[in-house]
Parts: sequence; C-alpha cells; structure tokens
Amino acid sequence: MPSRVKQIGGGSGRENDPTVLILTSLASGAKHGYALLLDIEEFAGVRLGPGSLYGAIARLEERGLIEALVAQGRKRPYRLTAEGSTVLEVTLAGLRSIVEEGTARLLGQARPGVTGSWGIA
Repeated sequence: MPSRVKQIGGGSGRENDPTVLILTSLASGAKHGYALLLDIEEFAGVRLGPGSLYGAIARLEERGLIEALVAQGRKRPYRLTAEGSTVLEVTLAGLRSIVEEGTARLLGQARPGVTGSWGIA
C-alpha cells in the first residue's frame, strides 16, 4: 500500500465513521443515497441520518474519493473512484491493525514488533 495515502479522517478510521461506511458500501458497486443507507444498516448495524450521509457524501466527493453518476430520475448514484478505493484499503488496514492489537492485548499476548501506545484518548 502506498505510504503517502492517508486514512480517512486523518487516521481516526472508526468503524462507525460515515465516510468509512460509505466507501465500504460503494466498494461493492454504485448506489444512490437511500440504497447506501439500507446497505450500511445491513452490514454495519448503523443507521445514518440524512444529514450525516449527505454531508459525508459531499466531503468524499470534494476529496475525489467518490463521484456522482448521471442521475436516474430523482436518484443520483455514486461510485468509488480509484483513489477512494486506495484510501479505503489503507483505512481498513489501519483498523485491522488496531483490532489485532486490541485482541492480542485482551488475550494477554504481545504482538511481535508492536510497542508504545496508540495515542488513543
């Protein structure tokens, strides 16, 4: 993975972050807003409000991580861009690392090569 690519949200990459959820949903194909809401609720158990959804969509579109497709009636589908796919991959790798470390610590097992704190406040 390219080291210059930053995680979503400057590295916060929480599993319930609307940007992470939207990019994850779009990784399986283009969707319009309501389809995004339903998909995110299905796979993450999180119900985003319209303000959170469309605010995050606007920010992702501004950053070039997603792009709007031609509207289909009142529905405007969005799709993941190549850069969005790369950013999602980096973000998920960071989340995976935290999950693995947290799991190891709960089990009382140190992971090789992992030292120091994560700086989580």
